[in-house]
Amino acid sequence: MATLRRTIQAPIRVYRKYISPIKPATCRFYPTCSAYALEAIEVHGPLKGSWLAAKRIARCHPFHPGGLDPVPPLEEHPTKKDSARAT
Repeated sequence: MATLRRTIQAPIRVYRKYISPIKPATCRFYPTCSAYALEAIEVHGPLKGSWLAAKRIARCHPFHPGGLDPVPPLEEHPTKKDSARAT
């Protein structure tokens, strides 16, 4: 799984190092979309992280206000013991 994570993150890192510095900063979100993608993939894994990054990029247009948009925290699912205690 770590290999898939690194494989998906590699083009994003190349973009951040070589392509992004060419043009002036124009991202309407904080953190930037590429930083968000790297963090989302790291926190949520390659599949869900890529999905979250794609949704974020889809919101990056002139009609969206932008602003602070952190990666959602990893939700921990309650175990059977926890749900049994709650009843």
